[in-house]
Amino acid sequence: MTAITSLESVHKKGIFGDHQKKVSKELLQVSEIKKLTIVQVVHYKKSKIELKNIKIDGVELPEKKLLVSSNQETRILWNGPRTWLIISNKENIINTITKNCNSDNFAVTDISHSRAVIQIKGVNAKEVLKKGCPIDINELRKNHCANTIFNGIALIVDCIDDETNTFNLFALRSFGESFYHHITDAALEFGYVGV
Repeated sequence: MTAITSLESVHKKGIFGDHQKKVSKELLQVSEIKKLTIVQVVHYKKSKIELKNIKIDGVELPEKKLLVSSNQETRILWNGPRTWLIISNKENIINTITKNCNSDNFAVTDISHSRAVIQIKGVNAKEVLKKGCPIDINELRKNHCANTIFNGIALIVDCIDDETNTFNLFALRSFGESFYHHITDAALEFGYVGV
């Protein structure tokens, strides 16, 4: 069985919007991120396990709001009290998670196919996000994340790198097409490359 993403027939490659007379490094890049494993992990209140002893793929579970812990292949986003999203491009990450987060102490749910993931990168990425997000996007730094909305669509914003202004945006799959159109419409003003 082949998984089909919600943006499979929606995401377009090419140059769009106000790109004339701009050098390529000034243009935004908009891409769909595929083949990610996304797992929600919830720590039960009754659990006696201390979180500082838990590591997934060598990465600790962040215990403060808005924080992300990461290595090259795995990112762990604080998603609420005692709740995290583990995002990885490793195929066997679920086995690693279930070994470290047993069912007596954690609820582990694979939500990989329930999300549309868009990456936006470039000098004006924050300006695009400001057009639809009510939060202060300027406060987001590398390895920060936030639950918010974009034009009424719930999403998670994950700041991958503030030097290159790279953000991964996670929306529910059912809103994927609308979300993609909102993001690309907001990016037209600056010009963007669909990659």
